[in-house]
Amino acid sequence: MTSITQSHYTEEQIAAWLRGLCTVAWADGHFDPEEKEIVAQLTQEELASDKDLQSVEQTISPEELSAALGKESDTAENFLRTAVMVAMADGIYSATEADVLEQFSEALGLQIEALSSLRHMLYDNGEVIDQTDAAHNVAQKPGTSVHPHSDILQPVRSWLDEMKVHDPRVARVICKMIPSQCPFERDVNLFGRKIAHIPAMCKINPLYDQLVGLRFRALSYLADERGEDVSNYF
Repeated sequence: MTSITQSHYTEEQIAAWLRGLCTVAWADGHFDPEEKEIVAQLTQEELASDKDLQSVEQTISPEELSAALGKESDTAENFLRTAVMVAMADGIYSATEADVLEQFSEALGLQIEALSSLRHMLYDNGEVIDQTDAAHNVAQKPGTSVHPHSDILQPVRSWLDEMKVHDPRVARVICKMIPSQCPFERDVNLFGRKIAHIPAMCKINPLYDQLVGLRFRALSYLADERGEDVSNYF
């Protein structure tokens, strides 16, 4: 018989979680209609009726986030994992997104060493910021290799893969935010001629495998532990 578990997080925590993800997503100053539609769906379906879209659209301060999520480190760390995936969804890790994540991490009382491996991915005004020192520091840690072809993102990949899904609302958020197929590959045409080709996200996002893995764990949790029909996520 399928076991039905209770929600792991409170409504206040879920609302703060969504606001935190929105704060990261909008750190670059963009709020596309597609993003607004996703937030509207998540708000309507995962929060109580007394929560409206505007309350979730508002950004959240690090102090507010910390107060709402509470003192449990696993909760805070799982939030940061999803926030990293939101920041890296387009394959670009901007300086403004990094600043927000660092502020959240500090307010939550966490020091995630794996996050330092993302520093070399920083973009600023379309340019990759030189992060040679950061990469060197990670490579010098015990158990890491100094080989020039070492995978500098392996620490953050391993950290993201450690996320366990224990709450149905968080699982549904994950399934809705992460597409079921590698998206966005298309040709750009002008006057009937192809002028550019945009590669699929899986080819430009170095953490795409982690996104897919998390989505699979969320789907498995909903289907196996909650007994939910997950066909609408495909």
